[in-house]
Amino acid sequence: MTVPRVGELMNHAVETSTRKVILSMLKTQGPLSVHDMAKQLGITEMAVRRHIHSLEKDDLLQTKLVRQAMGRPTNVYTLAPQADELFPKKYMQLTLDLLVELLEDEGHDKIERLFEGRQNKLEARYQSRMHEKSLEERVAELALIQNENGYMVDWSQLGEDAYMFSEHNCPIAQVANTFQQACQCELALFRNLLNANVERTECLAKGANKCIYIISQNK
Repeated sequence: MTVPRVGELMNHAVETSTRKVILSMLKTQGPLSVHDMAKQLGITEMAVRRHIHSLEKDDLLQTKLVRQAMGRPTNVYTLAPQADELFPKKYMQLTLDLLVELLEDEGHDKIERLFEGRQNKLEARYQSRMHEKSLEERVAELALIQNENGYMVDWSQLGEDAYMFSEHNCPIAQVANTFQQACQCELALFRNLLNANVERTECLAKGANKCIYIISQNK
């Protein structure tokens, strides 16, 4: 049996890591060209194309030709549906099946109470992490909480006491696609934890590529 040399193992690890970074970039930023990726990764376009070729062979990427205002059209890359399974998911089909069965047996009121109960438990769990913090600090803490749960969050300041909060992944997407109560309770949870005005402008469960919340100080 041939034993791989240390250098070969390290090269394989680096290549695997770079492909994971590319997938994460496409998940959080949307369509990107080879030039865009090379610039962000600090590697050559030839190296990016090698990684792209490998990811395409695994059916993880899709490509589209985009016309530009100047110059020739360029290829941009997006994640294929299969790639979504590589990102954190904390649900099982069993959960959805049980919720559907509960809806059929007990009706909508029971489902509403179930999601409200979950919201109350999450609020009680995380409220202490918001204690004596400014709004900006609470937004940052909420991002940490959601990232701990696999939501791939980033946020930015829009103005004085105003912020944009984006979730690029939904670990309970399959449940949220069927039961909108999940999204409604998340919005209520954010409002209560942040003690702020929170509006959702885009939603993964409604076909957007991320959930976007606009947060501002209560008047």
